Amino acid sequence: MAFLTNTIHTPVAHRMSATIATLMADFANYRAYRKTVSELGKLTVRELDDLGLNRSGIKASAIEAVYGY
Repeated sequence: MAFLTNTIHTPVAHRMSATIATLMADFANYRAYRKTVSELGKLTVRELDDLGLNRSGIKASAIEAVYGY
């Protein structure tokens, strides 16, 4: 039995624009992460305690807030 498969090649311009869009989204997420870390770092120990955080958990909380994991 023979099968016919069609392979559709996406144009290079489409792949490049998709790559650039991904890079831009990644950079925006990184900037949001850095801003979150910076803002949480400015809080006092008491304010962090009110949020249920401590200084050692700032980066992990920022990762969870921005990236969702």
